[in-house]
Amino acid sequence: MSDPSSAPNTAPITVPMIRTAKVRDGHAPLVMVTAYDAPGARIADAAGVDMILVGDSVANVVLGYEDTLQVTIEDMAHHVAAVARTRPNALIVGDLPWMSYHIDAADTVRNAAVLIRAGAQCVKLEGGSVRAPMVEALVRAEIPVMGHLGLTPQSVNAMGGYRVQARDDEAAAELIEGAQALVSAGIFATVVEVVPEKVGAALTEALEVPTIGIGAGPLCDGQVLVMHDLLGVTARSAKFVRRYAELADVATEAVAAFAADVRSGAYPADREVYH
Repeated sequence: MSDPSSAPNTAPITVPMIRTAKVRDGHAPLVMVTAYDAPGARIADAAGVDMILVGDSVANVVLGYEDTLQVTIEDMAHHVAAVARTRPNALIVGDLPWMSYHIDAADTVRNAAVLIRAGAQCVKLEGGSVRAPMVEALVRAEIPVMGHLGLTPQSVNAMGGYRVQARDDEAAAELIEGAQALVSAGIFATVVEVVPEKVGAALTEALEVPTIGIGAGPLCDGQVLVMHDLLGVTARSAKFVRRYAELADVATEAVAAFAADVRSGAYPADREVYH
């Protein structure tokens, strides 16, 4: 990762490596994707990503919920452990779910420890300066923390839906102020979600730690997407998603072909039978 022209990483990625990976210092942009199970983790790691986010997006992407508010710390630990068993070179980021870091610092550290024991190498939490005390407590416990600013899906009810954030100067300034408070508290990087391109660029310039954009423009220090979105498994995608494949269509066609072969007697053929 120290050489921007190098091939995808084949050595384990660590938190200190990510912390210093600012594009303005000559580092290649960071790549992060979500994975929630062993097959997804193997695909992501073989592709050479820097970080695997075991996101609370598992709620609506995999488990069928309407939003991310339904998953628990036990759910997240289950999926973190599945990813960790593959022993990827990519850094494993465990997402702290809603209400696992909102009550007090002791509760936050206990919940984060559950994800670390499951195999995460760091945790991610949402929110600005109000989360600084929780970040400080986690860092004191030697648990690395990634921030998440802008559109924070766990705040969907307070925000009134999934909307572009920081669209005026006052909101943008507040966002940057909150980010700086988190950096002072000890985060090593932050996700920036669904903000205008100028805000993503200003935030990246203002912070000493990397920004990882998702719908925040091209000038962040890295980008993250939900794997199911970029593979075309999900039915709908946000504006910021580029679908690199349409695997749902391929999979549907494959299963339909299997069903047709079973019904016609074409499967199993003689070569697929034990004699």
